[in-house]
Formats: sequence, C-alpha cells, structure tokens
Amino acid sequence: MIEVRRADPACPKVRPLIEGNQSHGALATDASSDHTFGVEALCNSEVRFFAAFDGDRALGCGAYKALSNGTAEVKSVYVAQTARGRGVARILMDHLANQARREGFSALVLETGSALCPEYDAARTLYENLRYSYCPPFEGYEADPMSVFMRLPLTDQT
Repeated sequence: MIEVRRADPACPKVRPLIEGNQSHGALATDASSDHTFGVEALCNSEVRFFAAFDGDRALGCGAYKALSNGTAEVKSVYVAQTARGRGVARILMDHLANQARREGFSALVLETGSALCPEYDAARTLYENLRYSYCPPFEGYEADPMSVFMRLPLTDQT
C-alpha cells in the first residue's frame, strides 16, 4: 500500500529521489531552463515536501512552494525508476492538490519541459489528465521555449 506523508528532504531515504530528479532535469533540458530544486531549496520554510512510501521504501516525492499571490508552485515531483507504472505520480499530485487546498491556496501552478523536451511528455500528459490547463509564466519565470506552464484551480472562485 502506498502512503504519502510529509518528509524531510535531507532524509537518506528520500535524498536519492531528489538527486534522481536533479539528474533527470540536467539531462533533459538546458541548464538555463532547468528549475529543479535540490535538498537545500526543498528545506525552505515556504516549501511543503512529501514522499510516497511502500512500507519504509520511498517510491517518489513531490512538493509545493507558497507564492506571493496565494497560489503554490508544484516542485520536485519524481518517481523512482523501479516504482514507475504503479500510479505513484498521480497519487502524489492528488495529495499535493488536497494539501494545498486545505492550506487555502487558490491554485497550484507548475513549470515543466515543453514538447522540445520529450522526456517530459508523460508528465505533461499526467497534468493534462489531472485537469491542469496551460497558462502564462508565473512568479519568477519568463517565457522559455523549453518550458510550459500549467495551472489547476483549487477553489470555485479561480
């Protein structure tokens, strides 16, 4: 059974997931377009970090960061190669949306690789299936051909 819970990004059980996410980002896109967070950034007080576990084995991770406009940015969603195909990413994304909604955020936003980065095709498909819609760049980002930006309203007012 997969359980998602708050986790310490510096914990040895989840650190390989964060490093895997950083390696994936570095290989999939140009350095100027790579916005993956490392352990230090994920330890910021504005970030809520979660990991999906099967027993004591970490399968995947994800986080969100509070933005100044009342939204939260999804960060560092990554699933270990050995756990792919089990729906872990969807479980994590649903958990992030539910937690952010409980905290009162109006929407989740994210940046991911564009069609120029085929390594992100599955991620974009997942986000589309979760009803994220494409949107303009948000806080801290500029238009970039290697990136797309997506948004999921969490309230009826957005």
